[in-house]
Amino acid sequence: MHDGSGRIAVQQLSKNFGTVQAVSDLSFTVEPGSVTGFLGPNGAGKTTTLRMILGLVRPSAGTATINGLPHDKLGEPARVVGSVLENEGFHPKRTARNHLKVYAAAIGVPDRRVDEVLELVGLTDAANRRAGGFSLGMRQRLALATALLGDPQALVLDEPANGLDPEGIAWLRTFLRDFARNGRTVLVSSHLLAEVEQTIDQVVIISHGQTRYYGQLEDLRKAQRQRVIVLPSDQEALTTALRAEQLTEIEQDDDGRLTVLDTTARHVGDIALRAGVAIYGLDERHADLENLFFQLTNGQYETEPQQQYQQGGQR
Repeated sequence: MHDGSGRIAVQQLSKNFGTVQAVSDLSFTVEPGSVTGFLGPNGAGKTTTLRMILGLVRPSAGTATINGLPHDKLGEPARVVGSVLENEGFHPKRTARNHLKVYAAAIGVPDRRVDEVLELVGLTDAANRRAGGFSLGMRQRLALATALLGDPQALVLDEPANGLDPEGIAWLRTFLRDFARNGRTVLVSSHLLAEVEQTIDQVVIISHGQTRYYGQLEDLRKAQRQRVIVLPSDQEALTTALRAEQLTEIEQDDDGRLTVLDTTARHVGDIALRAGVAIYGLDERHADLENLFFQLTNGQYETEPQQQYQQGGQR
């Protein structure tokens, strides 16, 4: 049923192209009032998923709804969801204002909305310039202005930071946060976590078309603990000494190294000194989301929230 919130719900969504499975059993919800990052390496199935949400690709199984309805059942879709997908074309000889007027007429919004969205995306001064002369960053802003014409409850953006300079990325971050703060829904895809890390609240990470993590970004940060990697002269002796000091989470590597969780390099060094074990290498690794993202998309790392997700414990 149409619930008026702009919530996006993906349930057990799958898509096969011939024998290739692009998306497999994806489930997540994008809540109003937050910015959700949809992350994964190129080829992970992100664009296919977004196209299914927007009714451009038919799922092989499962459902994708906005406001509780599939896209083709939304009475006035442009007033519910706006989208920016990659490679959206503009007529090169048409001015930004005229491009927007054509779309405004198509979705039945008044011309005054054109000037409102031009101002929203910072293109007022370029309104009468031809789109063919726009930089990539300006084209991204014009695409966003087009998506905003219907004053939608939800925004779906595929790699929106592509081609933006640092100033443009900072502008986009502020814009999306403000948009969400008004109780609207934002879903942003990216293959670079660092690019959207300061923009998003919730994160869905996929790899090979499957969910690797779904939850709050803050929970993902907490799941990545500090670790110390040490190369001692005697692996067993140092392990014994560390355990005596209540450092029990220790991984032994075949090359003689130890990985010790939840401690500092100085603490490990002091314990080794007291135990009379020589140290040939000592490295402290802090929580690094980019590194964690890499591990998740390679399927090498399980986190508590992921396990909750697999048991259906969605927040």
